[in-house]
Amino acid sequence: MVSIAAIAGMAVTTIVSIGLPVAIYLVLRRRLVLKFIPALVGAATFVVMALILEPLLHQLVLRPAADGSVALRDNNPVLFALYAIFAAGIFEETGRFVAFKLLRNRYQGVRTAVSYGIGHGGIESILLVGLTMITNLALALAINAGLAADLPAIVSQSLTQTDAGIFYLGGAERVLAIVTQLALSVLVWVAATQPGKWWLFPVAIATHALFDLPAVLYQLNVLDIVVTELLLACLAAALAVIGWRVVAAHLAAEKTASAA
Repeated sequence: MVSIAAIAGMAVTTIVSIGLPVAIYLVLRRRLVLKFIPALVGAATFVVMALILEPLLHQLVLRPAADGSVALRDNNPVLFALYAIFAAGIFEETGRFVAFKLLRNRYQGVRTAVSYGIGHGGIESILLVGLTMITNLALALAINAGLAADLPAIVSQSLTQTDAGIFYLGGAERVLAIVTQLALSVLVWVAATQPGKWWLFPVAIATHALFDLPAVLYQLNVLDIVVTELLLACLAAALAVIGWRVVAAHLAAEKTASAA
């Protein structure tokens, strides 16, 4: 049986993963006069760069075996960790940079970065966590109703034996990830559109890698889950402050320029 607490955790994480990006967009759409096209471009960029192109590189570099083992991870965990954290950063931030270069002629102002960030982080949250939690919920309810006799044992065990707190942490991590995606979008927008600010592009790549590092160290059994989430929370909070200050400064500048 899957515990009620675990099912509740799946439900909460589902709501957060799918509802939070939608809620953020609806709230900020009016306040910042957001356009939908940059959000759509952000979602498409994530799908192309993170779900299509990046996995192709993983297949070439990591060459996972049929049993899921990866020689690089087992034989050289340091090199594996470096590859893992920088691959995602390079692909996603490059996609962001190119997208802003294409968008800047028709969609100007820092609002473009905010809308893009919601689309980029939102589709990541929905596809990677939201849909997975919906599947988990359906399977958990089927198990409890006695309708999952043919379910593979490993799937059934993962749902019945996983601590309920892990499912709640999934929702909390999505909040941190969306905040981070918004902040990184703002940094790369500045790099792509403001003269002399190109150096923020490699800074965004390094920051993205730093955000992914605790999760990779957790996979390598270097950090436990609590320390991992605390580190992610601290980094997301710092990025939120930086991102908000950049947005506020550019909004003020745009308002002054408009008034003049």
